[in-house]
Amino acid sequence: MAWEYSEKTKQIFMDAVHGKPGTHMGEIENPDGFGEHGSIVCGDALRFTFRVRRHPTDPTKDVITEARYLTFGCTSAIAASEALCSLIEQGQYTPIEALKITNEDIVKYLEGLPQQKIHCSVMGAEALESAVFNWAQKRGVDLKKLGIHIHAEEEKEGRIVCKCFSLSEPYLRRKIEELNLRTIADITNATKAGGACMACHHAPGGLQDLLNEIWGQGGTRLRIVPKAAPSEPPAAPAPIGVSPFQFYKKVEKTIEEVVRPALARDGGNVEVIDIKDNLVFCRLSGACAGCASASQTLKLMVEKTLKDLVDERIRVIEV
Repeated sequence: MAWEYSEKTKQIFMDAVHGKPGTHMGEIENPDGFGEHGSIVCGDALRFTFRVRRHPTDPTKDVITEARYLTFGCTSAIAASEALCSLIEQGQYTPIEALKITNEDIVKYLEGLPQQKIHCSVMGAEALESAVFNWAQKRGVDLKKLGIHIHAEEEKEGRIVCKCFSLSEPYLRRKIEELNLRTIADITNATKAGGACMACHHAPGGLQDLLNEIWGQGGTRLRIVPKAAPSEPPAAPAPIGVSPFQFYKKVEKTIEEVVRPALARDGGNVEVIDIKDNLVFCRLSGACAGCASASQTLKLMVEKTLKDLVDERIRVIEV
């Protein structure tokens, strides 16, 4: 079934993809702060930029006047990015004050997120830290002297625990402690670690070992689900819990109201060729046709949107 988003989250997402005045999707040219978090490879990536009103003598009193983001991700990733920008601009924060915004603040602003989507709010908070680190370097602010420790390069350092999403041990240890993550499911929801092949769940030095080292041996263990043997035939498409006509109309409505407007901003379009069970056969057209990123657009934009707003079992097939 589709994710259960709050009405506020859905409205913020729709306003953003339609470019409604007052929304923040975009990028600031020559920003005072620039930060990125995530990876297109894992399906979620966020670029965050901000501009400040510079204080004439004390850079720590710079005030953020404008914040923008470019998000390659799902409904919750876009809505969380919008929430972050709104919180910062409404608060008239200095970059240092903005660091007080947590992923819990973002979730509260959105009036809740599904547990499996909490990592989207964490991604925004991490991108903000990276942008503040960049601002401090440009303005000559020594964050360490102020007692502020930002781990801008942490994800690239240390032993990689989750190879699917390239997440390192120092990063995961910090997030486990900061967010009070007590189970492997908590870690996956907050960081995506362990959400793909699951090999890092109980491997030596893996997620369960990190939990045991940080919190002791009392953490909840998840059962390892064995992978199907290569010789087994692929599973049949999962049946959709509505009539074929109702399902088609939901897909059609989402394509028309959300996907097409987003593609049209870059001169592209999408055509639904056929629908069979949970398989939606699509063809890109316009500027998207023949683009080197066409497959990624179908997978990470069209399919993700349909999964979020219609049914999480949907698969988009390029024709």
